[in-house]
Amino acid sequence: MRVTVDREICVGAGLCALTAPEVFDQDDEGLVTVLAAEPDDQGRAAAIEAGTLCPSGAVRVIE
Repeated sequence: MRVTVDREICVGAGLCALTAPEVFDQDDEGLVTVLAAEPDDQGRAAAIEAGTLCPSGAVRVIE
């Protein structure tokens, strides 16, 4: 699994950081940053959920 984000389309909703705080964070502007591009087993499920919840589609989880 690989986690990527597109900061150009991120709207700063923060659902990714709330859903998977071990995988995502937000910078000072509120835009998503990736903390773990290849999350462990616990982070995998949360990353997938975060990708589903992202309103802008900025979070991508590639399996």
